[in-house]
Amino acid sequence: MTTTIALFHGVLTEFEADVIVHAANGSLLSDTGDEGAVHRVGGPEIVAEIQRIREVKFTDGLPAGQVVSTNAGNLPAKWVVHTVAPAFDEENVKTLRACYTEAVDLADKLGAFTIALPVLGLGVHGWPIEDAVRHAVDAIASTESHLTTATFVVESDEVYAALTTAVEARVSDSHAEAV
Repeated sequence: MTTTIALFHGVLTEFEADVIVHAANGSLLSDTGDEGAVHRVGGPEIVAEIQRIREVKFTDGLPAGQVVSTNAGNLPAKWVVHTVAPAFDEENVKTLRACYTEAVDLADKLGAFTIALPVLGLGVHGWPIEDAVRHAVDAIASTESHLTTATFVVESDEVYAALTTAVEARVSDSHAEAV
C-alpha cells in the first residue's frame, strides 16, 4: 500500500494520529525538548512505562536508529514511538533513515493506520535541514506499510518550507499532499 505523505505546520503533541513518533535521547527520560514535551503532555503513564522498558530491555539506553513504543497517555494518539537520531555524519545516514523505517515497521505491527512525526536529526544532532528533510521524506516514501498517512508535523517555518519542497519533488513518484 502506498502511504500518503502529508505536512502539518503545528505542534506534534497536539496532532491526532494513531502513532506519534518523537525524537528521544538515549535515556528515554529527558525532561527537555521534544521528549520533555511528550512526557509533560502525555503524563506519568508514559514515563512509568519507559522506566519499566529501561529496567527490562534497554538498561543502557535506546541506541540510535532503534525504536520502542509506549502507551500515549494523554496525547491524542494510541501509541508513542520513541527513537534516537544519530549525530550528523554522512556515515550515519543509514541510522537516521532507520529511525523512520523502524518507526513505520513498528506502527504496522501495532496496527496503526496514521503516524505523525517530526523531522529527526535537527538541533543538537546537527543535521542540515535539507539533508534531514530529504532522508525523512525518502525513508517514509520508500517503506512499505499499511499506513494510510504519514504526517510530518513541524513548528519551524524553515523546516516546513524544506519539507514542502521535498514532498513536491516526490509527487510524481508517490501520493503526497500539504495540509
